[in-house]
Amino acid sequence: MSIHVAKTAGFCFGVNRAVDIVNSMLDRGEKVCTLGPIIHNMEMVSELESRGCKAVDKLEDCPKDCTIVIRSHGVSKSVMDKIEKLALKCVDATCPFVKKIHSIVTEAGENNIPVLIAGNKNHPEVEGIIGHCGSDCYTFNSDAELVELLANIPIEKNNDVIVVAQTTFSKKEWKKCLKTVKKVYTNAKIFDTICKATSERQNEADLISGNSDLMIVIGDRHSSNTAKLYDICKSRCADTFLIETAKELDKDLVSKSRSIGVTAGASTPARIIKEVLDTMSEEIKSSETVVETESFEEMLEESLKNLNTNERVKGVVVSIAPNEVIVDVGRKQSGFIPADELSNDPSVKPEDVVKVGDELELLIMKTNDVEGTIMLSKRRVDAQKGWEELKQLAETQEVLTGKVTNVVKGGVIVIYNDNRVFIPASQATASRDENLEDLVGQEVQFKLIEASQRGRMKRIVGSIRAVLREQRAAQRATFWETCEVGKHYKGVVKSITNYGAFVDLGGVFGMIHISELSWTHIKNPSEVVSIGDEVDVYVKEINEETKKISLGYKDPDANPWEILRRDYPVDTVVDATIVGLTTFGAFANVIPGIDGLIHISQIANKRIEKPEDVLKIGETVKAKIIAIDFDKKRVSLSIRALLPTEEKPEAPVEEAAPAEEDEVVVASTETPVEEPAAEAEASDPVVEAADKLEEKVEEVKTKVKEKIEEAKEKVEEKVEELKEKADEAAAETEAKAEEAKDE
Repeated sequence: MSIHVAKTAGFCFGVNRAVDIVNSMLDRGEKVCTLGPIIHNMEMVSELESRGCKAVDKLEDCPKDCTIVIRSHGVSKSVMDKIEKLALKCVDATCPFVKKIHSIVTEAGENNIPVLIAGNKNHPEVEGIIGHCGSDCYTFNSDAELVELLANIPIEKNNDVIVVAQTTFSKKEWKKCLKTVKKVYTNAKIFDTICKATSERQNEADLISGNSDLMIVIGDRHSSNTAKLYDICKSRCADTFLIETAKELDKDLVSKSRSIGVTAGASTPARIIKEVLDTMSEEIKSSETVVETESFEEMLEESLKNLNTNERVKGVVVSIAPNEVIVDVGRKQSGFIPADELSNDPSVKPEDVVKVGDELELLIMKTNDVEGTIMLSKRRVDAQKGWEELKQLAETQEVLTGKVTNVVKGGVIVIYNDNRVFIPASQATASRDENLEDLVGQEVQFKLIEASQRGRMKRIVGSIRAVLREQRAAQRATFWETCEVGKHYKGVVKSITNYGAFVDLGGVFGMIHISELSWTHIKNPSEVVSIGDEVDVYVKEINEETKKISLGYKDPDANPWEILRRDYPVDTVVDATIVGLTTFGAFANVIPGIDGLIHISQIANKRIEKPEDVLKIGETVKAKIIAIDFDKKRVSLSIRALLPTEEKPEAPVEEAAPAEEDEVVVASTETPVEEPAAEAEASDPVVEAADKLEEKVEEVKTKVKEKIEEAKEKVEEKVEELKEKADEAAAETEAKAEEAKDE
């Protein structure tokens, strides 16, 4: 005789978690009650009640000093809202698998999408799911019910629809239902929410019962999953019996059977299963039959060893901590994923990668039977899945997007689908002189240039530069199609020389000559712009043959001559600063960018030998604008025009002797008054003529000097023009070099 016990028999994760929560609270001396039976097993409910945990049917029946525990089946949103309204202390022990279904149907309600629920509408779990639906929802408990339902519900065949299942729904029936749904609704979004442990339990029950003479199903008759196990086993083994405790076991039937199979529902405590097995063992021993069986503890231990290193398993996220994520893998061992095994990106937090209730495919890295733990990895599974995709992408040369996580020797690392892609420094930026550290944390586009494997070593190499090169080529083509003189662009200063600044206009370089950078004189372009500056420029000139672009940068509204024309008409008095002295006058700054000439004759209201006798560089004086030549860009100033007219001194008059009484007073006016010698000389026609001649000579000399200065300016302009052409030639060479470097 042999006894085969299902390895999946007993508490599932959700039930075990709920019972542990209640027991822990009772151990701490807390007053606890549950909303409905904590699980569908009256033996366990009675045991908890004996410890002080009372099950209540209504929230109002919960004492104020008690903490109410929500059972693993979960409840509707309205119940949770009522708990909050009544200000009850509450601990939510809803199974994470069930919470996931709540989340799915809640989102469907927010988008007004109808929901189809596979399950018993009177089951507490399904009632709770319905209570989270904000849109129309319909339930069915079999494929036959579904066919009838779909014929009567008002959902158009091309509409969106969400399909979920009770966690304990029959896997076999679920597959039938899916075929029906897919025939009717082309836009159905299906979520397989049947608990993995339930699916495994049903599959194992089907297999064991098919090879047994007697099949024992242990569990509460009110338990949905236990009832489904019974139906599955009954269809394979005629002698299938559902019992709640060892007392119900038919010992005679046990002693007569050669092969016995045992399974148990998700709400069945391990101690009840053990009692049944012990009873069966005693009966077998008493009949003196050779028994090939193992104790429940031995079989349980064996089930723990079924998880091997490097094996893939599926698990559901139970809780998230900063350093690890706890998952349920459908075994008695506790599974955990270290934070560094969640993702290849070290900067992300665990909560950014997974959420409670997520089902993950994981790789077993290490098992610890002593501590009862399994160390798992998500990133390694993701990387393996992504590897096959990467090999194809390397062939198709598609543009990919990934995040730069860090700089390494010789380049940077980009994460794509949890695979580390190495980007060599020569392929990481548009030009070699850019700082790789600036890329860290950025989303970048790249192409794969190699994806190879030698043994267990994988080599994945990418190029950001290849994408940049294509983008810039496209930008250049677009630029030349639309570029025209006068058009404005935003560009970035890429390099600076003594004669100008090179600006990247988007794949094409243009040059701002130093003379175009400022209305005032500057010695170097760096006085106005810096490398990396974003500048507003306009096209001044385009050379179609050489593809050379001359750019303008100065703001026309800031042109000092236009400011002078607008704000400083002739006769305006200004505060002018002396900036230069010559033999024929002084140059003074009127406004930034414009200097005016104060001729020597306009410096004072008397004749002076040299301007420096009266003025000095840096001095600020009041001056009047007396003439402006906008064509020649000249301004004439006068200090003299603001000075008072020089008054001649009065001649001294000799005091006359007192007149006789009969003398006429006016007679004294006939007596000539003797004037000073200097005044007499001044009135001399010869001296006056000499002075006029000297003034004329001085005026001619001034005009000659002005002509010389004008000629010098023209020569300087010619020299500047030749220099500019030389600079432009050099600029063209440098621009081509920049573009070649970019290529």
